[in-house]
Amino acid sequence: MAGLVKKLYLFLSLASVMGLILFSIFLTPPAAICSTNFPQQVPSPATLENPVRVGLFGIGLNTYWGQFAGLRERLEGYLKNIEKKLGSTGNCQVVSAGLVDTPEKARQAAVLFKSSNVRIIFLYVSTYALSSTALPVVQEAKVPVVVLNLQPAAAIDYQWFNSLGDRGKMTGEWLAFCQACSVPEIANVFNRSGVDFHLITGTLDDPEAWQEISEWVEAAQVADTLRRTNLGILGHYYNGMLDVYSDPTQLAASLGLHIEFLEISELKELRKKVSAKEVEAKIQEMQRVFDILPECSRAEIERAARTACALDRLVASRNLGCVAYYYEGTPGSEEEDVVTSMIAGNSLLTARHVPMAGECEVKNAVAMKIMDAFGAGGSFTEFYAMDFNEGVVLMGHDGPGHVGIAEGKPLLKPLGVFHGKPGKGLSIEMKVKNGPVTLLSVVQTKNGQLQLLVAEGESVPGPILEIGNTNSRYKFPLGVKGFVEAWSKEGPAHHCAVGVGHIASKIQKLAAILGLKFVQV
Repeated sequence: MAGLVKKLYLFLSLASVMGLILFSIFLTPPAAICSTNFPQQVPSPATLENPVRVGLFGIGLNTYWGQFAGLRERLEGYLKNIEKKLGSTGNCQVVSAGLVDTPEKARQAAVLFKSSNVRIIFLYVSTYALSSTALPVVQEAKVPVVVLNLQPAAAIDYQWFNSLGDRGKMTGEWLAFCQACSVPEIANVFNRSGVDFHLITGTLDDPEAWQEISEWVEAAQVADTLRRTNLGILGHYYNGMLDVYSDPTQLAASLGLHIEFLEISELKELRKKVSAKEVEAKIQEMQRVFDILPECSRAEIERAARTACALDRLVASRNLGCVAYYYEGTPGSEEEDVVTSMIAGNSLLTARHVPMAGECEVKNAVAMKIMDAFGAGGSFTEFYAMDFNEGVVLMGHDGPGHVGIAEGKPLLKPLGVFHGKPGKGLSIEMKVKNGPVTLLSVVQTKNGQLQLLVAEGESVPGPILEIGNTNSRYKFPLGVKGFVEAWSKEGPAHHCAVGVGHIASKIQKLAAILGLKFVQV
């Protein structure tokens, strides 16, 4: 009997422990259990999401198959190799329509691509083929088309070719290299039909060609990410900052994202529900990520941690992918206390693929999201000063930074005043990792359209303004004067997003997929 009681006691104890574990898991907001050991270059979140669907088909001429033995099988083999390699370029699902060699098969391929909701189509020109086998496919799908003009090899072996002796075999061999023959015809028909297309020329094993293909897939993934993004707008615009005002309807229509308008009172109520245990866990997280200076008071650290926990809950409950925010509140109010303690939490969220853009810069929240989706980071920034002696433009911003792309460990500093804003509290001081960088601005033009403005430069070491802000030194090929003037003439808002690496070519492809204008200075 005693043994039975002992076993029952152990069983109940184990059940109690498991219950507590499950209870704590279900009460933990999803954002709060994300890793905070940020790498210097943040991996693209697209690898964690649903694969983007890309269409693939080849075109050929059915008249050839009865004339040249083995030609069709050879070309289908090339197409299969492209399909296999395309499927390994990223988080994508290849929807293949095979080799299309008649108008009837073209119509069938069109139905397949449309029903599969592909975001982009790759058209492999396997040999000379009639444009009537290509046009019906892309007309129906209505997505960007990338024409693959890829030969089997760099050149025909002329000596071997001419030694074949059989002109039929020779013609069949030539037709396997005849990709370029059909390209002008396809371009002509696509242009006259208003079909948006792009061309990649090379060989089947050409690294440059496959780099281009990979970038198209990645751009399609980012476009897909935007279509699944909930953009939160918390508070209101900074009064008088006319350049940041934008049209949420235009952003939703152009990019496919969803807009969520948020109440500061919701964040305030969430903050009241944060437990002391959660605050302590968040402080430990902050200690891992930031170099917290000794002059940061315990009260300010706890205030920032409590608000960070509330932000995690808000992001999780609304499934937010990025946020633009600004609020002031009346002096001494709880709302002011909330908004002056958001910087640390916003920095942590930005590095967890939820960019937080201050001053309610909605367009820049999108720019930061795009940079983040490409795995480049995306930190909020603006022009700070020009150093003509060193040929450097100083750029940064008060408030949150993307701590995942910092050079060294970011500092958490106390500020007695936020310049141009009410209140005081903790702020982030960091430099963007030294090396290649890309700037991106989502520009609203005078005709109401969106434009992606890009510049590539270098983040270089050297002294910065140690005022508790993100701040870095950048060099651009145009020099200080040339860059500032060329950038400004495009009419962007005074904010932009900065990320690590040179990714202008990827952003250009994203603009093509979204139907936006692209400008690089």
